[in-house]
This record gives sequence, structure tokens and C-alpha cells, in this order.
Amino acid sequence: MRPTTRWLLRASVLVACVSSAAVMAQGTASKSLRVIVAFPAGGGADILMRIVSPAVSERIGQNLVIENRPGASGLIGAQVAVTAAPDCQTVTLATSSNFSVMPSMVSKPPYDPLTDFSPIAMIATAPLMLTVHPSLPARSVRELIALAKAKPRELLFATNGAGSISHLATELFQDAGGIEMTHVPYKGGTPAATDTIAGHVSLIITAIPTLSAHVQAGRLRGLGVTGASRSKLFPELPAIAESGLPGYSAIQWYGLLGPKGLSQECVAGLNRHFSAALGAADVSDRFLKSGSEPAPMMAADFAAFIRADVEKWARVIKSKNIKLN
Repeated sequence: MRPTTRWLLRASVLVACVSSAAVMAQGTASKSLRVIVAFPAGGGADILMRIVSPAVSERIGQNLVIENRPGASGLIGAQVAVTAAPDCQTVTLATSSNFSVMPSMVSKPPYDPLTDFSPIAMIATAPLMLTVHPSLPARSVRELIALAKAKPRELLFATNGAGSISHLATELFQDAGGIEMTHVPYKGGTPAATDTIAGHVSLIITAIPTLSAHVQAGRLRGLGVTGASRSKLFPELPAIAESGLPGYSAIQWYGLLGPKGLSQECVAGLNRHFSAALGAADVSDRFLKSGSEPAPMMAADFAAFIRADVEKWARVIKSKNIKLN
């Protein structure tokens, strides 16, 4: 082989390798991947990201730097993420709270969840549980609806606070069942569950980990879960959707989004690596113990899911005239 030919061959191989590396870098982030979590350290969203991040980091060969930016029910962190450059260096862990709900709860939202972000991957879903005080003569969702119809506005329902997913899920339940109950908002799920256990209110829909020990101890009676199907966390409880209210679904979800304009290579690469990490047995087990279920989803399907969820909760918020405290 002539020296010139040999040199050209080596050069072409080098160019091919560099081009391939550039595409991989674009799809998986060429430096540390900054993940903005718009909620406090130790909260549900933060816990899930810290569970999955080592498995993702190992796959992409880069560090995941988790940055907690709490405040304004997740609006502040999302606003930070929306202003990031679309270079596959910064993403945010979004939830139904700060993407499906909060933009419809404020008069001038700082971002549009449907147009200002690039959906990347669904991470997890967390169904809620419907429980009642044991003294209430209702042992099924159907019996609870019949009781509420017989006593309009007499049943008191606790929630984590006005505008919380707990509140919206119960409002949706009322609409689906054609019933009217009276709302008693609390500052969080724990005090709301405590007053339900004490019998000061009749029922509560909130996170399964908040209620599971009380149901198992008989302090509360579980009637159903709010996902479209039964939960792996409490498989013996029927879904509300299979208990006389077909189509009912109200979940907390967690997903990865980037700023508007992310390349298809970046979205596809991150989706692939996060979805693979969610399939690891240790990740799945730890998710379940935290009250969530892994829910990998393609980017296009995740975008459609967000749109449907935003529209659903916007209708509920508007029809009930729900406002922040």
C-alpha cells in the first residue's frame, strides 16, 4: 500500500470514529448530566432520581448531578430548567404536580408544560389509595358512592391541601360518581390521615405509603386505588376504575424532560438509557418500596400522556374553581 493511500485510510477511520463519538455524546450528554429536581431533598421525586441515577450513570459513562431547586410547588425548579440551553446537559424531573396541575392553578404560569419542554421519558407512576374510617358503613367503592348520594355533602373528605393531587383526585371521584362531599384541606398527607384515623373526617385519597400501615393495622379501611389498574403495591385492592367508575384514573407521575429544542439523538439516547435502568431488578424493587412503580415510556407516548393529563386536570380545576391557598 502506498504511503499516501495508507494515510488517507487512517484519516477516514479517524473521522468516522470522531463522528460516531460526537453522535453518542449528543445522545447521552458529553459532560455530567445536570438533573434539576424541583422539590426538596428527601422528597418522593428526589428519592426516585437518586435510586435510578447510578444505573443510568453507569450506562452513559457520565455523572448525574442532582440539583434540588424547591419552591412554589415545583414552579421554580421547572422555570430554571426551561431556560437551560438545549445541549443535552440539563434535564428536569417533572411531576404531575408542577406540570399537569400547577400551571392551571396560577394566573400567569412561568412556562407552558406543553410547548416549552422536550419530553424524554416517563420514569414512574404512583397511584393513590382511597380509604375510609372503619366506622363508615361502606366496604366498597359502590357502597361509598351510595352512602354519599344518600347523604349529600355530609361526608367529609380530607386532602393534602387545596390543589394537591389528593384534592384533585377526590374531586374527580365526586364527578365520576355523581356525588357531593365536603372538603377539609390539611397541610400534608400525614395530618390528613391522622384526622381520618381519629374519625374527624370520613375518608381520604392520598399516597399509598402514607396509608398502607394504617390499612394493614385496621385503623383505616382501604376501598380502592386510583390507577387505571390494580397496583403492585396493594394488589388485593381493586382499582376504582373496576369498581363502578370505568375510566377513572388519578396518579402522581414522574418523568424526564429537557428544554425545548433538544435533538432527537439526545432524546432517544436518554430515553433508551433511563428505560433500561428502570428494568434493573434492584431499581424496580426500590421504587416499589418507595411507593412508586417503574413506568418506562417512549418519548412520543410520554408527550401524549402529558397533554392528556394537563387537559384533564385543567378541566377539573376550572369546573371546581380551585385556587391556591
